[in-house]
Amino acid sequence: MPTPRRLRRAALPLAATALLATAVTACTSSGGSGGSGGDQRLKVALAFPPAQAMSPYGDDAVTLSRLAVVEGLTRLDRDGEAEPALATSWKRDGDRAWLFTIRPDTVFQDGTELDAAAVVRSLAAAQQASPKPRVLSDTTLTPTAEGADTVRITTKDADPLLPQRLANPSLSVLSAGAYAKSGAKVDPAGHATGPFTLAEVNGAVSATLERNDTYWGAKAKAPGVDVKFVADGTARANALRTKDVDVAEYVPISQASLLGDGLVHEFPSARTNGLSLNTGRGVFADPAMRAAARAAIDPKALVDGVYEGRADPARGLLGPGVPWAADLRTAPAGRAKAATPAEVRKTPEIVLATYTNRPELPEVATVVQQQLEKSGFTVKQVVRDYAQMEADALAGKYDGFIQARNTLLDTADPVSYLASDFTCDGSFNITQLCAKPVDTAVDKAAALADTDARHKAEMTAEAAILGSDALVPLVHERFVQGYDDARVQGVALDPMERTLITADTRIG
Repeated sequence: MPTPRRLRRAALPLAATALLATAVTACTSSGGSGGSGGDQRLKVALAFPPAQAMSPYGDDAVTLSRLAVVEGLTRLDRDGEAEPALATSWKRDGDRAWLFTIRPDTVFQDGTELDAAAVVRSLAAAQQASPKPRVLSDTTLTPTAEGADTVRITTKDADPLLPQRLANPSLSVLSAGAYAKSGAKVDPAGHATGPFTLAEVNGAVSATLERNDTYWGAKAKAPGVDVKFVADGTARANALRTKDVDVAEYVPISQASLLGDGLVHEFPSARTNGLSLNTGRGVFADPAMRAAARAAIDPKALVDGVYEGRADPARGLLGPGVPWAADLRTAPAGRAKAATPAEVRKTPEIVLATYTNRPELPEVATVVQQQLEKSGFTVKQVVRDYAQMEADALAGKYDGFIQARNTLLDTADPVSYLASDFTCDGSFNITQLCAKPVDTAVDKAAALADTDARHKAEMTAEAAILGSDALVPLVHERFVQGYDDARVQGVALDPMERTLITADTRIG
């Protein structure tokens, strides 16, 4: 039996805690304070270092969005509906085309002008990127300029979600300078349009942002942001406690009660933590073995033992952060009969992987390992930083991969998540699933313009995916962000995770 969580936390040596705090203090001491009150620079600790050198075509795009660096033609409101950003208006033109009017008198951070040609260049580059951004895994965009201020975007199939899709950070609009180096990664530093300019990136250690004084909207209230990438959750919490940082994202559950309500802010999320099983090779290519693994998992034990009640047992792919899902959920379709314990014990050792950036996940992996071993599996764990694991996970090198996935991140509608993670051509298909019933169900949902009809079709697709046992849902997370609400103002608590620091974020 593992040591109970609270005993382990209490037993953390004071010297170790001091070392963690010292490490973050050393990391965050650079960068001036910029004065007092609203003139102070913000100090922010993020959990995930850049995985692709701040390329806008992977998860780094979300980091750029959370730091208010990049923007697209649209943005999402609290309900997930599209509203104007770099486009002031749009309208549909037939089944597969839309017309977007570009915001006038807007310049990039490098001083060049935003126009229709710049939008076309950015969208075309995203379409041609390899690997393709997840948000484009189920469609193809063809942008063309019609004059200086109008862009026509044609899609492969009818796409009723195009305005929401264009709010995705991977479809941000950048100036020509971002693409200047032939064969190099796209460089957003100084070439975006947001209220903060990415001035410097120091590998996986830090980043510096400066206020964009030419921003088309309300100017940022902070003169800049000093970002440190701190994968250790306890170190982030200690830095917040000692005021070495102003904002710490993803406070570990183990630290939330110690910090207190004034420093932690818990809110519902659209994030589901799940165990992806490799359907393409190895032990879990056998549906009976996947069914046995699913039967072995007890989500409630994870909620009680790892999350201390700050999560919900998973009921499907879509949790409380997608409030309409529960009433439309149907039973999983076509599940295989689980292999017997005797059959399971004859299988080779499986590799169960997860990452350290979300501090609960290694503990989840330990509990899941125990549950699988109790059912007869032999399990080896691999736990590393996410940036070191993503490529291997996508290549199907693990038998099981535990990850936390925001189901609304791509388009504020789960259809893009279902397509990217579970279809044959999905660009984020860690399960390696390729099943015609799933592809058919997802394609049907994606083609529906009526919201209610699309939601029903999405739940049919969920049932097909769960029926394959390609993914075993574990828990539905609640977000815990850290900042002193008596001192720091304007931090965004966004269930879709696209915003954190905004133009309004400030000290005092």
